[in-house]
Amino acid sequence: MLTEVFHKTLKSNAAMAKSPAHTVRTQSNHIFLSIYSAFRLEALSLKPKMNHFQLRAKIYMSALQASFKQLRSFVAA
Repeated sequence: MLTEVFHKTLKSNAAMAKSPAHTVRTQSNHIFLSIYSAFRLEALSLKPKMNHFQLRAKIYMSALQASFKQLRSFVAA
């Protein structure tokens, strides 16, 4: 069960399958950082007791709100 969740997190949340890399070095960097981001998601999800998808959605919404706030400040200036 744990392996299935980790694999789904690697594919969906860490975008491991969506690598634009073509050289061996860039591919290995992408794989390493995908695995690292999956572990970071796991570590971050322990404290608020959220699953990876809830945590990713919360982080995404916070980033969207911050970008819209910055966009509004550009328009107002």
